[in-house]
Amino acid sequence: MRARYLIGGAAVLAVAAAAGLAVGLPKLSGGEQAAAAGPAETATVTRQTLSDTETKSGTLGYGAEYTVGARSSGTVTWLAGENAVIGRGKPLFRIDDQPVLLLYGALPAYRQLRSGVEGTDVKQLEQNLQALGYDGFTVDREFTASTASAVREWQEDLGLAETGMVEPGRIVFASGPVRVDALSASVGDLVQPGTPVLTRSGVDRAVVVELEVADERLAEVGAAVEVELPDGKRVPGKVGAVQTVIAPGVNGADPTTNLEVTVSLAAKAAVQGFHQAAVDVDFTAETREGVLTVPVAALLALAEGGYGVEVVEGGTSRIVAVQTGLFAAGRVEVSGDGLAEGTVVGMPS
Repeated sequence: MRARYLIGGAAVLAVAAAAGLAVGLPKLSGGEQAAAAGPAETATVTRQTLSDTETKSGTLGYGAEYTVGARSSGTVTWLAGENAVIGRGKPLFRIDDQPVLLLYGALPAYRQLRSGVEGTDVKQLEQNLQALGYDGFTVDREFTASTASAVREWQEDLGLAETGMVEPGRIVFASGPVRVDALSASVGDLVQPGTPVLTRSGVDRAVVVELEVADERLAEVGAAVEVELPDGKRVPGKVGAVQTVIAPGVNGADPTTNLEVTVSLAAKAAVQGFHQAAVDVDFTAETREGVLTVPVAALLALAEGGYGVEVVEGGTSRIVAVQTGLFAAGRVEVSGDGLAEGTVVGMPS
């Protein structure tokens, strides 16, 4: 019986989308015999390592950048210099000659910290006070009288009013030391709450890649990547952070959502000659080792559902149903009765 070749429907489109290819697959009934002459073109089943790898453009710099704004009104009287590295307890800038200090923590400063309040931000403050050498309190989520006493001692050392309370505009929390990337204000500027003062980044070289949400599978924290530098050298990297960025629409357009991926680099010496540069990053979402593969174009959509391949043997051919796995680089992982490395399969025209 001659095989019936039709254009595949929605299921075919799904496979094509997964493979990243615009292909139409013939549709046959499982077990039908193809013409005795066999297909005009054939391919061979291979056993190989298949990797779902995509290359994306990124920017080599110091990682993601964040704007630090004023939280109070006043005059800028001092600013840390561009490229300066600021550590725990050190000032980023001064307003009305009062310092705005860097502390370490994941939760931004958002409220006044004083006796009686509780929360993660309290614990962050106490951890920083302890790291700066102050004691006499328990590091927990409660701002107690003992915490207030340590705060007053800290304020005395800074030359501030000894209130025992910490205003949100007095501190900036970051995950660690920061680098001043750029200044948005100048000494002598009058600022209001929300006025940008400077932009900060990390202190280590890193690559930032902007991905579409559809590529989320590539952005797994801890995943290994490879970065190609402008001089052609390839260095290993690792996905260090992934955050969702929503950009407002322009001229009435809808907002856009993307993923900002920060890639850390181990080979710091290799990037010393580049301050900021465009690079390519190879992301590998999944790897399958030692699997049987065929070209995606060898797949046939079966009339009863699923997929098959046309196995060519001794001048005749037969349709074998297959289970598909990973699609990558124009090939697809397959398994099925009688399939083995070296099996010849048809390539539908």
